[in-house]
Amino acid sequence: MGRRKKEPRSVHREAIASAASALFMEKGIAPVSMDDIAKAAGYSKATLYVYFTNKEEIVSILVLNSMKKLHDYIASALIQQDTTKARFDSICRGLVQYQEEFPFYFKMVLDKINVDFENPDYLPEEKETWQIGEEINEKLKHFLRSGVEKGDLRDDLDIMPAIFNFWGMLSGMIQIATNKEEYISKSMGLSKHEFLEYGFSLVYHSIVS
Repeated sequence: MGRRKKEPRSVHREAIASAASALFMEKGIAPVSMDDIAKAAGYSKATLYVYFTNKEEIVSILVLNSMKKLHDYIASALIQQDTTKARFDSICRGLVQYQEEFPFYFKMVLDKINVDFENPDYLPEEKETWQIGEEINEKLKHFLRSGVEKGDLRDDLDIMPAIFNFWGMLSGMIQIATNKEEYISKSMGLSKHEFLEYGFSLVYHSIVS
């Protein structure tokens, strides 16, 4: 433990969060205890509480880190392409890549993220996660408005409802393609990615002018 004590606090928190992440992916969040996390990370339970108050704080760190990754995928998709269709395709590919690399967190970051700012007990990570989600929404607003201004997208789009429907359709499609990959292959003769390309095309054609 001598070497560990000399390491920065952030190193310990990362090690613990990484161990917890592996357990959550294997067993789900609810069954995993702080004891389980301590053992997996190689810390005593008492030491674990030096770095995290409870399991909820560990989860909040993991969700925040995952939301940052999602933000990077979306931002990168929008920067790398110029045309509306290419940007849409790039967003879709980024979401698929994100789901394939972080399947456990894909569902978490698209799940309910509410922060009661009037309640002083909310975690700083929860607020930051919410703020990053708002940044993602702003980027998507700009994408849709830009497409409307160029004449590529329908000018009757109600932007915020469109964004939430956009998330719902794309994320639901990606999750179904993952969960039902074998069925899709046998019944439709399509690979997961072929199925998704067809679905993404349907979504895009629902918003084009």
